[in-house]
Amino acid sequence: MIATIVNCITVFFGSLIGITVHAKIRDDIRDVVYIGAGCISLVIGLQMAFESARVLYLVFSLFLGGILGTIWNIEGWIMRFGTFLESLVKRGRQETAENKNFALGFLNASVLFCVGAMTIVGAMKAGAEGDYDLILMKSIMDGFMAIMFSAALGIGVMFSIITILVYQGGLTLLAGWIGPMIGQLGLSEISGVGGVLVMMIGINLLGLREIKTANFLPSLLIVLAFTGAEPYWLPAAKSFFGF
Repeated sequence: MIATIVNCITVFFGSLIGITVHAKIRDDIRDVVYIGAGCISLVIGLQMAFESARVLYLVFSLFLGGILGTIWNIEGWIMRFGTFLESLVKRGRQETAENKNFALGFLNASVLFCVGAMTIVGAMKAGAEGDYDLILMKSIMDGFMAIMFSAALGIGVMFSIITILVYQGGLTLLAGWIGPMIGQLGLSEISGVGGVLVMMIGINLLGLREIKTANFLPSLLIVLAFTGAEPYWLPAAKSFFGF
């Protein structure tokens, strides 16, 4: 867990720097920060998406996951949780664009910091092998991204440390059990789907289209179901079709 705590600390201080900048920059400069954060998210997302080795898994996972997430309104639940967190910090405030940014900052940062294969692999290595190198490297990257995102979206980004602590910390504690179940293929496909989610964040920040990114989170579980089932149906399919 120590590596996850370090990760939370770097995000906290990165967010603190970004919040300081956020409070002082003009609107036109803030637009530049949005564009920068959006472009960086697209680049990171593309790099992650290209790690997918099963494009059909990626496609079906996104479609099915997006439909399920929309039916369940996952984004709405997360946004309400972000609003609840903000109400604890700023009691008695009316709903404003700034308040909405709090929830968006919490949501976008949580997705960005937790959906990548680096999170899962790093947590596995830290929990099962005591190897903290990957999580520590991720911590540095997350700290710099926290500066960028909190400069654009404000203090909500800082509260993503709750998600990091619960999700990444939980994976670390369960590493010995989860690692063998996921496998190398599962990691690459999680990275691929996660990359698309990060690209959605970039599209939102650039104002190209408003995408409810969190509604696609079930895609991460669905793609794991596909990769987990592959050893069972693939040999039968090869035998049936004769290839």
